[in-house]
Amino acid sequence: MQKINKISLVIPTFQQEKTILSNLEQLRTATKELPYQFEFIVVVDGFLDKTYQLLKNKKLKNVKVLGYEENRGKGYAVRYGMLQATGDLIGFIDSGMDIDPTSIAMLINHFLWYDADVIIGSKLHPVSQVRYPVFRKILSIGYRNIIRLMFGLKIRDTQVGVKLFRREVALDVFPRLLVKRFAFDIETLAVAYSRGFKRIYEAPVRLNFQNASTITSGNLWKVIFQMLWDTFAVFYRLKVVHYYDKRPKTVFSRS
Repeated sequence: MQKINKISLVIPTFQQEKTILSNLEQLRTATKELPYQFEFIVVVDGFLDKTYQLLKNKKLKNVKVLGYEENRGKGYAVRYGMLQATGDLIGFIDSGMDIDPTSIAMLINHFLWYDADVIIGSKLHPVSQVRYPVFRKILSIGYRNIIRLMFGLKIRDTQVGVKLFRREVALDVFPRLLVKRFAFDIETLAVAYSRGFKRIYEAPVRLNFQNASTITSGNLWKVIFQMLWDTFAVFYRLKVVHYYDKRPKTVFSRS
């Protein structure tokens, strides 16, 4: 059984000056009764509004604020934050709180129960409570089948924006990743699995997708194409040229 004292949670954000403080308060409320020390790492993905300066001025306890000028995508932001994490258990959760932060406790419990390498939130877990647009459900079904055939992962849902990693797994996997935007989740899980971290399990979440979707009728097919392109690129790097077997060039900080 793994011993956990400290948990690091990376929160990638993009233009959320109006909501980030309430998001962090929700996370604090959801985790304050848990018997662990928490480190919240907010990564501001592009200085396009006042989110970064707002957080820097607040100087919130146990909150590390990182950022950079150019918007580079969620995958880049998560990896950037992971490289600064100091916890025994390291994870990320999407900002906006469409995912109820009380789900974190469920993921931790499942992590300990399974003695896992990775625990992922899943819309398809039998006890998950999910409100999700129909068109996204349809897209998810097709994508899940593609993922199962290409990578052999036995999990049913790779795309929910809350995941926890044993520190050893994060140390090994995240420095190797390349995807900045689309297919980031599947790259993370496929690389972990290929590196021998096969104890990957799903946990229930409460998900209420209420924010306006960035996928519109005008760019839907573009998004689908880019998602598939990035997914096949991951497959090529993993199965054909074995890129991810190379030694990572970056290391994690414990400071």
